[in-house]
Amino acid sequence: MTRITRREALTGTAAAGLVTMAGFSFWPGQSAAQDQELTVEDVLFDPANPVMGNKDGDVTIVEFFDYQCPYCKANHPILKDVVENDGNVRLVMKDWPIFGAPSILAAQLALGASSLGQYKTASDALMETEGRLSKELIHDTLTLADLDVSALEKAYEDSREKWDGLMARNSRQATLLGLQGTPAFIIGK
Repeated sequence: MTRITRREALTGTAAAGLVTMAGFSFWPGQSAAQDQELTVEDVLFDPANPVMGNKDGDVTIVEFFDYQCPYCKANHPILKDVVENDGNVRLVMKDWPIFGAPSILAAQLALGASSLGQYKTASDALMETEGRLSKELIHDTLTLADLDVSALEKAYEDSREKWDGLMARNSRQATLLGLQGTPAFIIGK
């Protein structure tokens, strides 16, 4: 019986229909011009992007997600288990709010939480919600997670240029990668 290593399992993206060229995975149909506009560094190492797990991990998982995406929410506990049980996985969270105003608000408040060192708490709480988000549900969820929504709003506003720039870069990267929705994962390079 052949045993598959953690690295082989995590980087086994060929079975998912991805093509690898020059050490970077991208979807079939992506033009060479698009490939030249996006680097591995852009996607894996944007210094503004929140990182969970081992910041120096030997395997990086990038997740493009939306807090209203039911598939993102369903996969989040599994992803958290992989990160926690392995101990050497670097999880890059790409807030990509594509489902409207509540998604944008949730991302803004989670990124505000990042400014305060509370991103994981905010993100985990928002991922545990059920159904469509509303302003009230977002505020109630974050409050129940012992987060001060007013402080998150202020932290976001104080760094608005940084966080808006990050979400714009995440959206641009998703477009250049040809992503069609959330969740979308990039594992390794």
